[in-house]
Amino acid sequence: MSAAVINLVYLLAAALFILGLKGLSHPRTAVRGNQLGATGMLIAIVATLLDRQILSFEWILLGLIVGSLIGAVMALRVAMTAMPQMVAILNGFGGAASALVAGANLVESALPNAQLPAPLLQLTLAAAASGIIGAVTFWGSLVAFAKLQGIISENPLQVSFLHYINGMLLLAAVGLGVLLALNPTALGYYWALLVVASLVGLLLVIPIGGADMPVVIALLNSYSGLAAASTGFVLNNNALIITGSLVGASGIILTAIMCRAMNRSLRNVLFGVWVPSEAGPKAEDVYAGKVKAASPDDVAMLLEGARYVVIVPGYGMAVAQAQHAVRDLMQILEKQGTLVEFAIHPVAGRMPGHMNVLLAEADVPYDRLKEMDDINPRFEQVDVAIVIGANDVVNPLARTDPNSPIAGMPILDVDKARSVVVIKRSLSPGFAGIPNPLFAADNTLMLFADAREGVQQIIAALKSK
Repeated sequence: MSAAVINLVYLLAAALFILGLKGLSHPRTAVRGNQLGATGMLIAIVATLLDRQILSFEWILLGLIVGSLIGAVMALRVAMTAMPQMVAILNGFGGAASALVAGANLVESALPNAQLPAPLLQLTLAAAASGIIGAVTFWGSLVAFAKLQGIISENPLQVSFLHYINGMLLLAAVGLGVLLALNPTALGYYWALLVVASLVGLLLVIPIGGADMPVVIALLNSYSGLAAASTGFVLNNNALIITGSLVGASGIILTAIMCRAMNRSLRNVLFGVWVPSEAGPKAEDVYAGKVKAASPDDVAMLLEGARYVVIVPGYGMAVAQAQHAVRDLMQILEKQGTLVEFAIHPVAGRMPGHMNVLLAEADVPYDRLKEMDDINPRFEQVDVAIVIGANDVVNPLARTDPNSPIAGMPILDVDKARSVVVIKRSLSPGFAGIPNPLFAADNTLMLFADAREGVQQIIAALKSK
């Protein structure tokens, strides 16, 4: 195929990628957007295979079969509650693939009479960039996966000197990349670069706590795209450059949105730790004698007279896999004429859109899911707000205490509802490590239970009346 035809096909694929990203911006069009993006990738892959006649199609077919089987097993076996881990590990695989492809092309370029896909200087510089970003992405994603899976502690670590170590290691990796560009046949520089960049990836994510994992996942997704774009310059492949750039740009935009939702800068997420202020209120002062425990019957009685109910899902709902029970509660309340909506905080859960994914799995209608900016003005008209496993995203201290670690963080104004029911196993703090005055508010009832069991008990109480 001629270069002109290949580039036209790549342009078509790029247009499908952009339309796919547009579709993914809304739950109602997400499936179609995913299909458009997949079609664009299929077109780009077929065009590349037809353009590169030297490829061995037997090995490619074998890789396709093995990869499809692994992907199918993962899609069928991985629970929706483990989707953040899935996304993290896939980001890592993308980074690793980019680094390995770049390395393979460096090895090939060192062979006698090698046919280079790009000018040698471009190839070596792009390979160095791909190796650094890819290694950071892979090992950082593995750490994120381990934290989310509970293999290692997800508690944040405050180690100030670690940032300086990361800075020096990153400078060392860049220096090795420059040496590689000056000595393209000295492949030892590339392997050393990978080792140093791998250490950066490990040390960069290890200190970050579970509360910041949504931002970390979005950032690592951006890194995987940038690594792919760099590999595109190694291969001189326009489709890969465009695809990687789109993923990198969209990941950065998503990261910025997540940071804004937490009222934190990216630098603070990467190098700061949510630490409770010494001057902040103590749990015993906030809760002592003020917390009102309720039974499922009490909550059912409250819901019987409610005309407008807002459910606020959090990570506790995901852990307990309570999304189907929550849907059943919604359906029962709707049968009695109650309007039920869901308030979704941008950073609730462990990845962007985590609550949306779980509720979609339970067939909760898309139009019932309301973003924070849409639902907050209506909380004063809400009869009952039900908080299921959320903590920091509904903590009024974000508005009232300038010394709080979450000061200024946009929250769901649950405390403004006429009545609040919090389903939680205990009064333990969220990731910010601070008490929540909402739990002791005059209009709040605490149902101490596992999220799924608590909701099921409420449903049983409603049915018995």
